[in-house]
Parts: sequence; structure tokens; C-alpha cells
Amino acid sequence: MSAAHTLQALHALSAVELARGVAAGAFTCEDVVRDCLARIAEREKITRAWTNFDPDKALAQARALDRSPSNAALRGVPVGVKDVLDTFDMPTEMGSPIYRGHRPSDDAAAVALSRAAGAVILGKTVTCEFAGQTPGATTNPHNPAHTPGGSSSGSAAAVADLMMPLAFGTQTGGSVLRPASFCGIVGYKPTFNTINRFGVKPASEALDTVGLMARDLDDIILFRAALLGLSATSLLSHKPRVGFCRTYLWDETATESRGAVEDAVKALRSAGVDVVDVALPVHFAEMRAAHRVIDCRDRAMAMAYEWAHHREGLSPALRDRLQEGCDIAHADYIAALRLGERCRSEMDSVFGACDILLAPTAKGEAPKGLDQTGDPNWQGFWTLLHVPALTLPTSKGPNNLPVGIQLLARRYDDERLLSSAKFVWETLTAKRH
Repeated sequence: MSAAHTLQALHALSAVELARGVAAGAFTCEDVVRDCLARIAEREKITRAWTNFDPDKALAQARALDRSPSNAALRGVPVGVKDVLDTFDMPTEMGSPIYRGHRPSDDAAAVALSRAAGAVILGKTVTCEFAGQTPGATTNPHNPAHTPGGSSSGSAAAVADLMMPLAFGTQTGGSVLRPASFCGIVGYKPTFNTINRFGVKPASEALDTVGLMARDLDDIILFRAALLGLSATSLLSHKPRVGFCRTYLWDETATESRGAVEDAVKALRSAGVDVVDVALPVHFAEMRAAHRVIDCRDRAMAMAYEWAHHREGLSPALRDRLQEGCDIAHADYIAALRLGERCRSEMDSVFGACDILLAPTAKGEAPKGLDQTGDPNWQGFWTLLHVPALTLPTSKGPNNLPVGIQLLARRYDDERLLSSAKFVWETLTAKRH
């Protein structure tokens, strides 16, 4: 082992650093996993991020990788998997007693692709019930009295708490971006349907997106590249043209989130970036209601079996939401889908000459209490627009909890989003130092 690294430090390294260290022989895959397991043993009683967690399975994967000559992109990098993505070697319970001990026969596509890239599947992370609104036991690692957000709560909290560098989440409303912002990490929701969803328990076929979580932007780039068969070294920092988009929720946004975005605008303008105000068309405000219609109706259809046979096993909040979905008229559902399509068709004119938009990620910092996961409206309408979105942890709120900013790009322009985000992050961190 290199003198530059000790076992006690490995859990805090980035995925890029771990992959390079394993490839260089500075430490082994087993070294990495053992250190992450030690960190979990130290912190899990407070953070409660894991379910169906098996250290022996993780160590067996690491040893197998150490015996392999592979130089795959994620070799030896531990990854957490939100417990709505199937895994062949451990249960997938979806945060519900209905599926206690449920054993899929295969991996979700995203999990299988990460294994093929050399990742160690460290375990399954806590999800809200069926990736919805009823939270699990996970706490915010910055203050356990506050929510970590949801529904990808365990993934966000475990990454933030240095238990592993990478994790999968899913986003139907705001389930990647909001917990990432609340926990102070980088959250990435790609363009809709660009990461394969096979093997993910569906909530809404029109909205569900597999997303990625990390502490470092370069780790997101590496993780995405490994899943899509791309080169992670091709994304260089790109100075973008930025649209400052307050959105129709600006007056409802907490002071700390408004301040985070305004501070970013000032820093970018000081660095010579062209930042212009961008206003959304008035009818875009209707997407809040449209998103709820689509979400509720799709959940009711996707969970028809559970509704018919296991209704008593659903939480009261989920039963209410599914009943709401059952009561939605088909014509209203189609109208909501059409509004989404109309607004998507207008996004080129919204962006204009801008490469990316800058907007609030969430209403504010993580609320106190573990009985709810925060308001998804600041992320939900962007999810309906199918655009790629990223949150960067740039600020702190009044309780010294993290606050992120949100960057967005046109559909399928994920590379521009990520390369622009590199420039934004470099600019904002340089300003702080």
C-alpha cells in the first residue's frame, strides 16, 4: 500500500481516486471495501442508510475483482443501490413490508452494467415506500434530527456520510436532486430514458429516471461514462452561457435557496460569464398540477396488483395517493401528458442562446423531522420536462445544513450540462478560497 493512502482514509476518497489507486496497485479492492465497511459500522447506527446489507457478499466481490486482471473503469469502487432496483444476490424490498425478503432472479440493467464495469455492489440503500412519500428510517448525516430528503434517502445519506463514493437513486418527482441538496452532495438526473430502467420498480413510466449520486462531480462523469460505454476523460470544463431562471416558485423559495442561486450568479458574472435572466412561459406554472396528475395516475396503474391484493400493507399516505390516482379521469391524464409535451417543445426557445439554466434545487435546507422528506415541487416540473438536471452543494442554510443550486440543460445535452457544471464548480470553489 502506498504511503499516501492508509486504510483509514480510503472511505473518504473519490471514485476516481479509488479506481486509479486500485489500477496502480496502491491498494486492493478488498482494502477499499473493508474501510467502507468500517465506516458503515461506525456511522450506521446514526444515519441508518442501509437495508439488506451483507458485508460478506461485498468482500467476496472485492476478492474476486482482486483476482481478476481487469482494468474496468469502476474496478473496486463501492456502489450503493437504492432498494427499488433489482439485485440478483440480495433482496429488493422497495421500502414495503409487502416485499419483505423478495428475491429477484436478476439485476436491474443499471446494476448489471455497473458490475460489468468493475463496481462492488456494497448493499441496498433505504428508499421511501415504493419510491414515494412515506419515509424510511434514514437520517440526515449533517444533523440526524433533519430529513435526508427522499425518496433516495439512503443513497444520499450514505454517500454524504463517506460510506461509499457512488450510489444509484431514482427520480419521479425530485427523489435524486432534493436528497442530494439536503445532504450536501452532487446529484445527477440524466435526460429521461438515457439510463436503462429495466429492473426498476416503476412508479411512473412517463417520469421515472435512474439517477446518480456522488460527492464529486468527476465521479458523476466517471459513473455515467461507465454505464453508457463512454470515455470519462473527454468532458473538459466548458465556460457556458447561463440563464438565471427564478421559475414560478421564486416567491415560495426560502431565503437560503434564493441566496445560493444569487451568489452563484454574482460569482459567475465576476468570472466573465454571460448570465442573462430567463423567464418561463406563464403556462409552465400549470406543470405542478400536471405532474401530480401523471404521478398519481401512473402509480395507481403500476400498483394495481398491490392495490388489489395487499392494500392493508400500504401506508395510509400511499393508499390516499393511489386512490387519488384511481379517481383521475382518463381525459385529465391525457391533458396533463399533452401539457408536458407542449412545454417540452418550447424549451429551445426558453434556453435561447444559453447553454444551461441556473435555478433553485429545493425550497431550502432540509426541514426538521423525519416524518416527511421535503417539498418536491422545485424538482418535479423539471422532471416532467425530461431535461437533464444536476445539483451542486454550494451553500449552507440557517441551521448550517447544505443548500444546493440546480443546473439544467436541453434534453440529450447531458455532456454540455456536465462540462458546464465543471466550470461553474471550479468558479464557485475558487471564489470561496
